Amino acid sequence: MELILYHTSGCHLCELAEALVADALAAGADIQLTRVDIANSQALVDRYGWSIPVLVNDKAELCWPFDLAQLQTWLN
Repeated sequence: MELILYHTSGCHLCELAEALVADALAAGADIQLTRVDIANSQALVDRYGWSIPVLVNDKAELCWPFDLAQLQTWLN
């Protein structure tokens, strides 16, 4: 599954979200992660500035806060 992680540099919540994705990978999830820093686009700042980190697949968005169980449910 291809995922986009919308984040920004220095965001500790974004680092936590990325660690949860790594945990899901370790548990066997088939994930290809692309990281996109919202600071590079005003449109992304406008859309995600207050909700990062945000994971996006081709069908849905998962906004912070989430834990590993919620991530795994969302992935399925």
